[in-house]
Amino acid sequence: MNLSLQDPFSVAKEFPENLTTSLNYGHSVAIQFNHNGDYLASGLSDGSIVIYEMMSSGIIAHITEDCHVRPITSITWSRCGRYLLTSSQDWYCKLWDLNLINSKDTSPVIRQVKFDGPIWSSNIHPENHFHFVASLFDDSPVFVNLENETPQVTKLRTDPLVESDEGEDGENSNDDEPRKKRKNNKQNDNHRTLVTTFTPEGSYVLTGTSKGWLNIFRTIDLKLIHSSKIANSNVKNIAISPNGRKLALNFSDRIIRQFNLPDVVNNEAEGGIDTVEWDFEVDHKYQDVVNRLQWNAISFNNNADFLIASTHGQSSHDLYLWETSMGSLIKILEGSNEELIDVKWNYNRCKIGSVGLDSGIIYIWSVQFPQKWSALAPDFVEVEENIDYVEKEDEFDILDETELNKKRLEEEVMEIDVTTKETTDARGFDITQESFIIPIDYEKELYR
Repeated sequence: MNLSLQDPFSVAKEFPENLTTSLNYGHSVAIQFNHNGDYLASGLSDGSIVIYEMMSSGIIAHITEDCHVRPITSITWSRCGRYLLTSSQDWYCKLWDLNLINSKDTSPVIRQVKFDGPIWSSNIHPENHFHFVASLFDDSPVFVNLENETPQVTKLRTDPLVESDEGEDGENSNDDEPRKKRKNNKQNDNHRTLVTTFTPEGSYVLTGTSKGWLNIFRTIDLKLIHSSKIANSNVKNIAISPNGRKLALNFSDRIIRQFNLPDVVNNEAEGGIDTVEWDFEVDHKYQDVVNRLQWNAISFNNNADFLIASTHGQSSHDLYLWETSMGSLIKILEGSNEELIDVKWNYNRCKIGSVGLDSGIIYIWSVQFPQKWSALAPDFVEVEENIDYVEKEDEFDILDETELNKKRLEEEVMEIDVTTKETTDARGFDITQESFIIPIDYEKELYR
C-alpha cells in the first residue's frame, strides 16, 4: 500500500506545542533520543543512566553498575541504537553496550578512556560506534579510536587555519611545530575548543572555539581543511540538521546564527584535496532584542524546517521555536516552571524533550491529535459547518447495463500492490533499518 500518500499530520501541527508528559526520576542533566525515537536516555547528576521507553513513558533500565561518579555532561546514541557514549566531569568517557545491561557476569562498559580533565561534551561517530570526538576542559579537542583495548587518542588543532599552514597541495600539518612559528601565540594561549560534532554522514568534524572560530576537520585523516571566523564570542552549541542541509551556532553574544551547508555526501577528494566549497554566510540570526536572552541549547527538527532553543535565566522558562526558511518566531512553548537547559527533538514521534535546571525533571512536548470519526468509516465525511452541495455533472445520469459493466471492469483492472514492503513511513522516515530492542529483566522491580 502507498503509505506515503497518507498524511498523519493533515489536521495537526507540524511541531509539538503542548506539554504532555514530565519524567521525574533522579536529577537529569543531559538527555538524548535514539535514532528511531523509541527510547530516551537520561544522564543523572550522580553519574548513572536512566532509559525510558517513549510509548509508555516508563523506565526500562537504570544503569548503576560501573557508572560515572560525577555528573554526566553529554550522552549520545549509536545509529543502530545498541551503544551509548557518555562523558562526565569525572574525566571519563565510557562506551556502553545496552545488550549487557542485565548481564550478571559482564560489565555493560565495553570501552572507556580517561583524560587529564573534565569533558565538555563528546559525540559518537554516526557510522562507527568505536570512534568519537570530545572537547576537553582547558585542553585540545581529541579524536578517539576505541576499536582496540588500548584507546588511540589523537589531538586536534584549536587555533584556526591560516595561509602559512597550507602547502602547495592545500594540506596542512596537524602537529605542534607550525604553532611555534605562528604569530600572536600569546593571544592564542586562552584559545580553547568548547564544542565538537560530526556531520550526519561522519565525513567531517566541526569544532567551535572560545574566540568564535569554526574549524572543519576531515575525518579520514583528521586534517584541518577550513577555518572561519563567525563572531567574537564563545561558541556554546553546534546543531546540524539530520538531513545535513543547515547549521546553527549558538554564541555567548545572545545570537544564534544559521548557515546553509554544502552537499558533502557526494563529495569525492581529488588527489587528496577536498573539493567541498565551505562558504559560511549567515542566512538568519535569531535573538530576543527585547529581553536580551541567552540561549542554553539548540536543536533542529528532522528536515530543518524548525529550530528550537532553550533560554537562560531564572525568569525565563520557555522554549523558542523559529521557522528556518524565513527566520520568524512562530511559537513559544510554555508549561515548565523553571529554567530549561538541554533540549532535544524526537524526529520520528514528533516530540521535544527538555531538562529543568533546578529539579532535573524531563519535560516532553507532543502533538495532540484530534478525534477523527472518519477513520472508523471511510465513506463518512466530517462537516464543520453548513456547506452548499454541488452535484457532479454525471452524478445522476442514467447509465445502461453495458456502461455499468465497463466501469466495473476498469475498476477491477487497477492493480493494488499489497506484498511489496514500504521503505519509508508516511512522513518519509526510513523504516528498513532495524532498531535494537533493549532487553528487559522482568524479574527486577520496574521503576516508576
